[in-house]
Amino acid sequence: MILKKRKLVTIVIEASLAHRLEEDVIDCGAKGFTSSIAHGAGPRNQRVSDIEGGNVRIETVVSEEVLEKILEKLQKDYFPLYALSCWVSDVEVVRDERY
Repeated sequence: MILKKRKLVTIVIEASLAHRLEEDVIDCGAKGFTSSIAHGAGPRNQRVSDIEGGNVRIETVVSEEVLEKILEKLQKDYFPLYALSCWVSDVEVVRDERY
């Protein structure tokens, strides 16, 4: 079986911004994403239930090129204005054409 190296981008963002970010991720070149409700606490000790609407975790598997576009978009349009978290993991995928 042939595995291809890709990047898993995980972003946790306020639910009210999720749809906008999902569209931006696709516009950056991602072929898809998975969104799910996220619960937790961060450095401000504010739990998701303290914020109206809660948080959403958006994940997408992409190439290095698409990763760079997503990170640039976050840096320019999201990090200066909103509380969100983003991390990137190395992954290997089967069926590379899907990503």
